[in-house]
Amino acid sequence: MSFRRLKSKTQVFIAPDGDHYRTRLTHSIEVAQIGRVLARALALDEDLTEALCLAHDLGHPPFGHAGEDALSEAMERHGGFDHNAHALRTIMRLESPYPEHDGLNLTWDLLEGLAKHNGPIIAPNWALAELDAAFPFKLGSWPSLEAQIAAVSDDIAYDNHDIDDGLRAGFLNLDDLLELDFLAHQWRAVEKRFPNAPRERQLRELIRDQIGLMVNDVLEHSRANVEGFGSVAEIRDAGRQLAGFSSEMQNHERALKAFMYKKLYYHPDQVSAAERARDVVARLFAAYSQDTKLMPSEWQIRLPANDPDRSRMIADFIAGMSDRFAMQACEAIYGERPKGLINV
Repeated sequence: MSFRRLKSKTQVFIAPDGDHYRTRLTHSIEVAQIGRVLARALALDEDLTEALCLAHDLGHPPFGHAGEDALSEAMERHGGFDHNAHALRTIMRLESPYPEHDGLNLTWDLLEGLAKHNGPIIAPNWALAELDAAFPFKLGSWPSLEAQIAAVSDDIAYDNHDIDDGLRAGFLNLDDLLELDFLAHQWRAVEKRFPNAPRERQLRELIRDQIGLMVNDVLEHSRANVEGFGSVAEIRDAGRQLAGFSSEMQNHERALKAFMYKKLYYHPDQVSAAERARDVVARLFAAYSQDTKLMPSEWQIRLPANDPDRSRMIADFIAGMSDRFAMQACEAIYGERPKGLINV
């Protein structure tokens, strides 16, 4: 159920009206598409890679990072909130549809990969520490190549697809993109190959070319890095990331991220919508903390009497909401539908 709810959770734009804008669900599917291509070319476990890609964002609350910021602030006295740890908490504790066990009974390789697909964790937060104590993930070591591929596939997907959505929404334009030399170089190549194509198709080709360049760079760099390694244990003990971008592409990718923060993620309309979204989540947390009878009965009967467990379960409930459900819940409690959240 948590995976299905991703269809109504923010990727970049909050509660978009347009059907063509990406949500957490469509983003996760696109990450999985890139991940499978990379895993197949590198002779890795495609099924494990795909599962990691599809599950990596399961812990996101409504409204994406804006919702996460609000929950983290509300939970500051109780250990905070982190979407990556919450993804594990979701599949190991909260999603329990079967009578024989809690959670979804997934493999250690999948759980370990989700826990540290962005690298070793030296100081786990309360949620991850609790899960690690029950089912140790060897948090201090690097994860499998499949997990490393899932992480870089996430970067490739949102780096480029967020450009696509930004262009569609009118938050970005071609002149913006040409500020980056490596994108300008790719654009000139697209214009040369397709001089008579409509501008919109040229822009989509630019994005496709950029994805292809990043994928091929990861393949070449990763193949060179893993040469001579003979086992998964050696990969985990390597002490460094083996699957990822070359140093040159990494520099390009960092420049692209900085550009996207400046031009898109911190766009005034985006910042304004994020502030309103944070307010919705904060108001929900305050309301449920003051009167737990506002929560559904199945949550009320399981709610611990004391903190921090009580507040953590309230956060669990809110984190599972879709954008739409969170707005409806806020309206039901406060009598007014939140305004200013739809920004495209």
